[in-house]
Amino acid sequence: MQSSVKPPPATGRTSRAHDPGASRPLLPASARPDRKADILLAAEKLFAQHGYHAVSIRQIADEAGVPLALVGYYYGLKHELFYAIFEHWSPTIEERLQALRTVTGDPLDVHTLRRIIDAFVGPVLRMRASPEGEYYALLIARELYISRPETDRVLRDFFDPLAHAFIDALHLALPHATRGQVAWGYQFALGTLLHHISDHRVDRLSEGESLQGDPAASGLLTNFIVGGLRAALPVPDVFPPTL
Repeated sequence: MQSSVKPPPATGRTSRAHDPGASRPLLPASARPDRKADILLAAEKLFAQHGYHAVSIRQIADEAGVPLALVGYYYGLKHELFYAIFEHWSPTIEERLQALRTVTGDPLDVHTLRRIIDAFVGPVLRMRASPEGEYYALLIARELYISRPETDRVLRDFFDPLAHAFIDALHLALPHATRGQVAWGYQFALGTLLHHISDHRVDRLSEGESLQGDPAASGLLTNFIVGGLRAALPVPDVFPPTL
């Protein structure tokens, strides 16, 4: 799959994987910015298809069509390349947070909960439907919930702050629930979203009526999550029932 993936944006980090400092050797003739992007896309694709541990740096170099040494030159070790993929896609997290900031937390507004879930779901489905986002969406669904140091680092740096922001918003919208209950609700919603973006059976199960990753299903998905949260965390009766 051809893609217009751009090189990861510059950050303030000083790790070997991201710092083009003067301590490095001169840029080899085989190194070009488009090759750096090719490496990132190749790693993203192979990790999504086969899993992190099943893919070698040599396989990534072959997929990208670059010398083996160039992968290390640009990204360092394999776990640093894995991290760089999520760093490259971090603007999609900011898009979701920006959408969340536009939502008022008024629990009396019947639309508040749906607006929070729209902010949670919408940017992900748009990314999944784009040619550039296909492998990244599958990578998230496949790899991030296998417990190991490289995934824990990605979750803590990129996705835990996102989760806390949405749990905070959900707690304001559902003030009768405890934070622990809302955190479970968030996890259930996340599981639903991840399954939707990685599912490949709906075509067969629907006998061709529905298509995997179809953005037209976003309204149905949002309704399902909103309905599930309201059913799982109902507002308690103000007055106890009379006998």
